[in-house]
Amino acid sequence: MAFDDLLQQIGGVGRFQRIQIALVALPLLLMASHNTLQNFTAAIPPHHCRPPANANLSKGRGLGAWLPRDRQGKPESCRRFTSPHWGPPFANGTEANSTGATEPCTDGWIYDNSTFPSTIVTEWNLVCSHRTLHQLAQSLYMAGVLLGSLVFGGLADRLGRRKVLILSYLQTAVSGTCVAVAPNFPTYCVFRFLSGMSLASTALICMTLNMEWIPIHTRACVGTLVGYIYSLGQFLLAGVAYAVPHWRHLQLLVSVPYFAFFIYSWFFIESARWYSSSGRPDLTLKALHRVARINGKREEGAKLSMEVLQASLQKEMTTSQGQASAMLLLRCPTLRRFFLCLSMLWFATSFAYYGLVMDLQGFGVSIYLIQVIFGAIDLPAKFVCFLVINSLGRRPAQVASLLLAGICIVINGVVPQDQSIVRTSLAVLGKGCLAASFNCIFLYTGEVYPTVVRAATVLLPETLNQPLPDTVQDLDDRRGKRRRQQQDQQKQMVPLQASAPEKSGL
Repeated sequence: MAFDDLLQQIGGVGRFQRIQIALVALPLLLMASHNTLQNFTAAIPPHHCRPPANANLSKGRGLGAWLPRDRQGKPESCRRFTSPHWGPPFANGTEANSTGATEPCTDGWIYDNSTFPSTIVTEWNLVCSHRTLHQLAQSLYMAGVLLGSLVFGGLADRLGRRKVLILSYLQTAVSGTCVAVAPNFPTYCVFRFLSGMSLASTALICMTLNMEWIPIHTRACVGTLVGYIYSLGQFLLAGVAYAVPHWRHLQLLVSVPYFAFFIYSWFFIESARWYSSSGRPDLTLKALHRVARINGKREEGAKLSMEVLQASLQKEMTTSQGQASAMLLLRCPTLRRFFLCLSMLWFATSFAYYGLVMDLQGFGVSIYLIQVIFGAIDLPAKFVCFLVINSLGRRPAQVASLLLAGICIVINGVVPQDQSIVRTSLAVLGKGCLAASFNCIFLYTGEVYPTVVRAATVLLPETLNQPLPDTVQDLDDRRGKRRRQQQDQQKQMVPLQASAPEKSGL
């Protein structure tokens, strides 16, 4: 695998890499907003039943005459009296006539709009018996993320990273804008699903395209940098959501910029590594020449000819034809093992991460404050993960981040509900560990899979300072090399073990 040598020859991490990495990573600022947007656009404000249209609210207790009280003395959210109770409530919060019959909120609800003047919950009354619908909307978004990873990941391996990334930006812009103007809840859900598909593609291809254009020694640094951009997006969401509380305006504000991303993405240069693995030496050479010119290495780029390229990448170009199939993940024993391990890692990390960040109202503090805190914990967590990745390797970082996150979540499950500070602290720490795990697994996935299926832990191999595999044969060769090294070590140990009794006898 000589592609890293070619990258070093045309400038390594030069002007082109810096510009393209920045432009490809910039949309991730708003991807963080889309992923957790429903914390704000689907927030549930305090609410109670609306009294009948013919109710006389000027007498006695007014609106309170229609509202039963819970044990804390607060108005019930989903029930009202069938007839008004004019007597004063007792001190413990029960009504003077405690036998009064109640009924559901047949005339709708009255919402406290002081914090959230407009959400999908208040607009479409997604409360009480309809409360699960706003959770359904987020579930459909995550289903779109899953489907998008499968569909667009396969397309990126067949059609190229650049084309699919351009399509993803356009789909995000259009579907996100359609969400903002959705006339009803089913339409809202459809376009949120489509947004989830395209945003998943954006995240995967962003990491893949950047990784395939940078040398070995800078992969961890670039991966951490991209992760920090996503973390900054969480701060951005808190500020934007506070400044723009109307859900339609907020949705529009985080979607329209993707039209700009769609326009400038036409200037991206396709991955030369993908061209090579697709058997297109002409386009591989053309892309490398363009990058050499941008990096100010025109003379070095001129030394690259078709003969040099074919000699350097002969194996990649001859063994990659027809391999770009998701079925390789199941047919090839080496890839199958990686696929099963990585699938479990992705599921565990994603399930725990979104379980924490999608219920910010449940922490009992300002939703804007907890959003900032959740973003802030990423900064030290990802830095520590970067140090571990660079010094000890990807596998220890992945294991440690998931283990610590699991410990925090398990302990949080047994802490009493009234200890909100302890519970919130554990949740924040666990979220930081999961963010570090995400940073590592994105890097790990891109490094362990070959180029032909790249865009789709303890048992996984270490990839620190290892070149990116371009073909399935590269993986088998690497695995065979490790086995030979282990066998050589065992052979060296046999004479030592055999001579040990002789020495003890002397």
